[in-house]
Amino acid sequence: MSQLPFAATTPVSVARVGLKARDADSLANFYRTVVGLQELSRDGETITLGSPGRPLLVLERDAAARPDDPRGAGLFHTAFLLPSRADLGRFINHAIADGIRIEGASDHIVSEALYLTDPEGNGIEIYADRPHEGWAWNDGMVEMATARMDVPGVVGSIPAGDSGWQGAPENTVVGHVHLRVGNPNEAENFWHQAFGFDTVAKYGEQAVFLSSGGYHHHIAGNIWQSPGAGPRDPSRSGLSWVELRSADASLAGEKRDPWGTVIRTVADKAVAAA
Repeated sequence: MSQLPFAATTPVSVARVGLKARDADSLANFYRTVVGLQELSRDGETITLGSPGRPLLVLERDAAARPDDPRGAGLFHTAFLLPSRADLGRFINHAIADGIRIEGASDHIVSEALYLTDPEGNGIEIYADRPHEGWAWNDGMVEMATARMDVPGVVGSIPAGDSGWQGAPENTVVGHVHLRVGNPNEAENFWHQAFGFDTVAKYGEQAVFLSSGGYHHHIAGNIWQSPGAGPRDPSRSGLSWVELRSADASLAGEKRDPWGTVIRTVADKAVAAA
């Protein structure tokens, strides 16, 4: 069995993401067949999907919702972290075999990542981390970049005689959530004050990356599409909430970021006891 990724072992980590869906059944089918999540439960107007035994994504049915505005504050992407590089290679082979449209394939030094978009415009990252012991840090900032992924190398990491992609494996987690914000400095201040996150990287005045416990980022915020965006429109589909796990029970509850995005926190007894 694979180990739980480092991203999920820090004092605060991402647990689940909630999406408001105009066609929840169609979207659930996409996340099952393309991303490889399992449907774990249905409860009234919600569908919960995830990896084996681990809820990661909750779809909230709202057929009357207007389409998400990509220029407004909201979700840039939900990043599903696979336990190993070989798992990412298996996903690549799955994407090739099933004709899945991949919009990007990048080497970020700390990780290797694929990018795609779901049918309602929600961004998705499928990635695998390189061992965190080898990440380079300079004055509290982690070295990251965007280069072309070595796709043959990733696929070549799959062991001989492997059975191939069988869906998101056990210990797949939401490694990070990347948000569209109106101002990265405001986002940075919010995550510092509300959750004690550290700033671990910046892309000029365009994007900020923040984390707990030395991860490369649990949360990012950018203005690549949304400079100056105001409060989110609750009538639109897309991001509904982000749920964090925290070893500090005092953080449990609900907050809203400067654009009205709901950030929930639940106590993580397992992390607290570690």
